[in-house]
Amino acid sequence: MLRNSSFPITIEQISKRYGRVFALDHVDLHIKSGEFLTLLGPSGSGKTTLLTVLAGFTRPDSGSLKFGDTEMVCVAPHKRDVGMVFQNYALFPHMSVGANVGFPLKLRGVPTREITDRSERALEMVRLGGYAARGVETLSGGQRQRVALARAMVFEPRIMLMDEPLSALDKQLREHMQIELRQLHDKLGMTTVYVTHDQREALTMSDRIAVINAGRIMQLDTPRAIYERPRNRFVAEFIGESSFLQVQVAGGRVRLGNQTLRTAVAAPSDGPMLLMLRPERLRVLGAQDADQAQDATLNLLEATLVATVYQGDSSLMQLALPDGSMLSVRGPSGATAAATQALPGERLQLALKVEDTVLIAAEGAA
Repeated sequence: MLRNSSFPITIEQISKRYGRVFALDHVDLHIKSGEFLTLLGPSGSGKTTLLTVLAGFTRPDSGSLKFGDTEMVCVAPHKRDVGMVFQNYALFPHMSVGANVGFPLKLRGVPTREITDRSERALEMVRLGGYAARGVETLSGGQRQRVALARAMVFEPRIMLMDEPLSALDKQLREHMQIELRQLHDKLGMTTVYVTHDQREALTMSDRIAVINAGRIMQLDTPRAIYERPRNRFVAEFIGESSFLQVQVAGGRVRLGNQTLRTAVAAPSDGPMLLMLRPERLRVLGAQDADQAQDATLNLLEATLVATVYQGDSSLMQLALPDGSMLSVRGPSGATAAATQALPGERLQLALKVEDTVLIAAEGAA
């Protein structure tokens, strides 16, 4: 259906202020042609403002925005060759499904017969073939989302912008639509910029993720790198569950209290740092694991169980280190799992792989 070409997007020093507050603070970002890039951050972080700058709905105070080699800051929204899917779908309730999908083509003066043909092809792409005559009010939330996507696709944009399009759907349908949207992106080859505050959604769908806070990009990387090697505490806390322990680095040695930890990546400098612990990367050792006490690929920690919370497919254990620091361990909740058998007050030995022993800067640790 769509031409197999797309634009890279280059953002240089884009800023936008509302009064004294920077919604965007000198943002630099290069989005590759055909990439699925997600803007991820909390409410008020600037991610939607950046998306509306791309769409042309918001004029930045300064900076450059290029689609390919063309400067776009002063180009009107309808001339940007951009498809937009909104959070509330923004469908016309008085129009049929076909009329909604064909509306962008009608605005562009496309002949009626061609509008009908292209609208039907767009609906088939989103698995709604034969729905053109139906009323929008008869559709489910997932079907309305597909209609909004078909309308954004029908005029063959080279860039697709999506502003939390799945947030109104229930969990099961939202997860299903995440896979569908990603598969459709791969099929069409458009450059896609997607806004969400849902970390799991970003990890599931993206080629790369730009984590945004206070109008600045905190980290731009692949989902795996963002999750496993966050650059700062904000990213580590926003992506997944984490516990943080204060460590000291001196001469390349990492000390947690009186204990020396092994790391796969050398600490960048001496001084205080934070040890980031993902609950699912810690494992409780049982009596059958005694031989692992000397395993050079593991760091071992002693902790006391405070509480265990059953959560269906897993159990979350809250533990205290000898100095009073708290951490969490997530493990299976089967009848033979250590998380099920251990009792509060029991001392446990935890294993952490050296490759999962991740240090981040201690700034903002308090």
